[in-house]
Amino acid sequence: MCAAFVQRSGRGGSWYYSLHGHVEIMAREIQRGANSVQGVEATLWQVPETLSGTILNKVKANPKADDVPVILPEQLLEADGFLFGFPSRFGVMAYQFKAFFDATHELWATQALAGKPAGFFWSTGFFGGGQELAA
Repeated sequence: MCAAFVQRSGRGGSWYYSLHGHVEIMAREIQRGANSVQGVEATLWQVPETLSGTILNKVKANPKADDVPVILPEQLLEADGFLFGFPSRFGVMAYQFKAFFDATHELWATQALAGKPAGFFWSTGFFGGGQELAA
């Protein structure tokens, strides 16, 4: 999952990917905290899933949140700031998020997001699971 927030105009968001729901919980708490600040509007978006339904069932993935839309890269332009959240395994972000970032190449090439603040949050399944590398 991902979360984003915008401070200047009060719009922002969090973009996340969450296979088992842990990152989604963190994203919702970040959204709640950001929305408690006067003039800030935080919105949640999910990055597109890349795994098939068969694989998601086999790994017992949580169902995707119906109330959180899937984002397209060009929608990043709508926010004044961003928080990106994903699970990390052995220090590597989830492929779904890497694929999303790779799809932003046109925004990068034109520096369309330059000057917008951004941050990351992540979780790992166990101590020593790569959080020190993901940072």
